[in-house]
Order: sequence, then C-alpha cells, then structure tokens
Amino acid sequence: MYNKKVMDHFMNPRNVGEIEDADGIGEAGNPHGDQMKIFLKIRDNRIEDVKFKTFGCAAAIASSSMATELIKGKTLEEAWELTNEDVAEALEGLPPGKLECSVVSREATHMAINDYRKKQGLEPLK
Repeated sequence: MYNKKVMDHFMNPRNVGEIEDADGIGEAGNPHGDQMKIFLKIRDNRIEDVKFKTFGCAAAIASSSMATELIKGKTLEEAWELTNEDVAEALEGLPPGKLECSVVSREATHMAINDYRKKQGLEPLK
C-alpha cells in the first residue's frame, strides 16, 4: 500500500519533537483524526529549525516528516508556498484517499508562520 519512501519517513520520521522556545507554533487536523503540531525556530526570516508531533496514520506521519525536511532552511515566504502536492511528490506518491493527510502539514505550517508573524506585529499571510 505505501511505497518505500513513505514507509521510511513513517518508520524513521525526521525532526520529531518540540522546540521549547519556538518562535512560531501551529496546529492542524483533519476529520479522520490526524493531528499535527509544528514548532518553528526563525532567524533572519529563515526557518533555522523545525520539529513536529503528529498523531495519525502512516501517511500523516510521513507527510509531517517530509514537510519539515522541505521547509527547513527556507524563508518564511518559500515555506508558505509549500503545497500538499509538493509533499506527496517528495514522498513519491501517496495511496488514493491519503493525499488529504499531507494537507495537515501545510495547514500547520501556515498556522506556525502566522503565529510568528503575529508575535512580530506583522499581518498574517493569507
């Protein structure tokens, strides 16, 4: 059902955990019960570090792991442009009905970026 890359990110997820003094925190979920919390450490408008905690299926955990890999080192604007399709493509595909699991990582990232922007007195991105 899942390809080798998805299984690798599920069995060995990257960037798991919390950042105690995170600059931005975002949480998102879907109707199937997948929940993600993402923590961003920002320096000079760039994501210096990122960690996540996800409760969900293999696709949700793998998507969270891959999303953190894709946004680490990016500017906030570059990270904002990440799509769930980008995550699924980087994972070399998700099974039918599992693409929505990658949406949670995008939404949580958006929430964390806007949390950071609000703390800086900036308008949230839309």
